[in-house]
Amino acid sequence: MDRRTPISRTLVIEPITADKTARGSETDASAVRTPEARLEEAVGLCAAIELEIVDALIVKIPKRRPATLLGTGKVEEIAALVEAHEVDVVVVDHALTPIQQRNLEKELKTKVIDRTGLILEIFGDRARTKEGRLQVDLAHLSWQKSRLVRSWTHLERQRGGVGFMGGPGETQIEADRRQIQDKILRLERELEQVRRTRDLHRKKRKKIPQPVVALVGYTNAGKSTLFNRLTSSEVFAKDLLFATLDPTLRRIKLPHGREVILSDTVGFISELPTHLVAAFRATLEEVLEADLILHVRDISHLDTEAQAVDVSRTLEALGVSPQTGAPIVEVWNKIDCLDGERRDKLLAANGPEGAIALSALTGDGVDALLERIENFVALGDDRFDLVLPVTDGHLLAGLYQISEVLAREDGDEGIELTVRVSDKQRGNFRARYGAFIEGAD
Repeated sequence: MDRRTPISRTLVIEPITADKTARGSETDASAVRTPEARLEEAVGLCAAIELEIVDALIVKIPKRRPATLLGTGKVEEIAALVEAHEVDVVVVDHALTPIQQRNLEKELKTKVIDRTGLILEIFGDRARTKEGRLQVDLAHLSWQKSRLVRSWTHLERQRGGVGFMGGPGETQIEADRRQIQDKILRLERELEQVRRTRDLHRKKRKKIPQPVVALVGYTNAGKSTLFNRLTSSEVFAKDLLFATLDPTLRRIKLPHGREVILSDTVGFISELPTHLVAAFRATLEEVLEADLILHVRDISHLDTEAQAVDVSRTLEALGVSPQTGAPIVEVWNKIDCLDGERRDKLLAANGPEGAIALSALTGDGVDALLERIENFVALGDDRFDLVLPVTDGHLLAGLYQISEVLAREDGDEGIELTVRVSDKQRGNFRARYGAFIEGAD
């Protein structure tokens, strides 16, 4: 028996309101998304859960209607399309109130979900770990709590017997709200335990001098592909919105031997609901604790500037900014999608400052990124010249463990070395090797 969920025939609606066309104009004109780009992203979100797109259209809304968001004429036009294409679900790429969603379903005679509901469906499909499922459940219940009116419209609010002011529908809604609130509290307690466990893991990592580098970026910017390139891992990566949801951490070795921990996180997206950010805070705390943040951008995307603004806003909502948190380095990914002249120009501009251009798919520019990470973790390090006796191999091996050996020359009377020592290992180094440092008393 085939138990797979049947693919739903889907109609995608992209409502364009005045605030969407003006968004970003106050800070950066290039951050304004075109209606076509918004529609393309909405279609991509639907494709992420394998919905069959039968049609997609842009609808301009001069004035929002409290009852249906869309005007009467547009609703009738969409209803005709639903009937003609035998549509199973209409996706409205906009936030809908419970009343608007209920009225649209009544008028269109089919299921209607808004942008938040669609993102929740994707998150629910992508979550693989226990933590991921807990976060999705919490986000879904928080969203569902305010929409119970949709589930119980068949129960009328009528006066009961003597002494009863409310009808059975009202009682059922209140009971369900209490039940949902109880589930939310239980999930929050479980996630708090997850947060404490993550905190313990971070404390253990801090005892080992390995900086944490976090990858952030808009969904489908290529974070997981870059993660796989740097770590030689096989984290699921695909040209798909929200291809990965659960966080992953791996150690990577830099060109001169030093190790750092690389963290891959869930991708961001425009108009991400606040309660979704709150639900995934346990995961995103890896970003808060990072020593360096790599903001991965799809530089080939037409809306790359707008996507960058959305990522910055989400980071600020988490309390992360270049002024208050870890340094942020922009990584311009997917240069393999650009023409040869522009790609070569961006690669030539890679240097000790500014953005790093690369292709996670082909590997072009990755060496420049590793060098930038290494230069960052070396900030504040001390350089020492020392001579070790050739007879003490254990002492030499220990030096390689707690420092970065930049130069070595083996002689008959001793081994001359130039090393770089991190601030975390400075005290340990001086205690063990202070007597061998050149110029030391």
